[in-house]
Amino acid sequence: MVELIKDGKRVDGRDFEELRKIKIEVNPIPNANGSALFSFGNTIAIAAVYGPRSLYPKFLQEKEETLVRVRYNMAPFSTETRKNPGIDRRSIEISKVIKNAIENSIFSEEYPRTVIDCYAEVLSGDGSTRVTSLNALSISLALAGIKMKDLIAACTAGRIGDKIIVDLNQLEDNYGDCDISFAMLLNTNEIVLLQLDGEIKKDEFLYALKVLKEKCKIIREEQERKIKEYFEKNA
Repeated sequence: MVELIKDGKRVDGRDFEELRKIKIEVNPIPNANGSALFSFGNTIAIAAVYGPRSLYPKFLQEKEETLVRVRYNMAPFSTETRKNPGIDRRSIEISKVIKNAIENSIFSEEYPRTVIDCYAEVLSGDGSTRVTSLNALSISLALAGIKMKDLIAACTAGRIGDKIIVDLNQLEDNYGDCDISFAMLLNTNEIVLLQLDGEIKKDEFLYALKVLKEKCKIIREEQERKIKEYFEKNA
């Protein structure tokens, strides 16, 4: 049995509603239209966005909005045991939910007959990889000049016993009672990602959503601060 809470602290010493340290690097990939590295503690994801650009084959150009393509992947060296290289079923599923979040965050009709390619690579996985990747892609889309309703802020929450926790690490993800992946647009109060795995009571779930929204405000502020710093430095 893995002990996830000891002496009123989580396994990594955090309080129940404490985020891990956030680190953001802006435009680390020179040949992308926009790119970013985002990390929650030891979970690190790098993302790149290319587009909007011409869409081929031409029959796809009949669409009056942009086509969003997303590739999420975990590097073979990102986990303690080497992951098989290439796309697996989990990567396909996460790519789809990230794609849905992005499609509901951008003004697709502004870019008819084009494609926006979004790549997210997890360099180090210690839980919460899909929301970490989504935060990195959100910054990358903004840097690429894609018109968005707002930046996407994403975080996880879960339950251990009677305690609600946020920003799950791998042990908490594996052995906790439930986990919630969550992303929202704070300007419009829209939820663009909500996935629940496990069991949780209604009042606990509603409290978790309240805490997640509060943490997304912190994440959103940090995203915006880093983007502003980048443009001020490169003005």
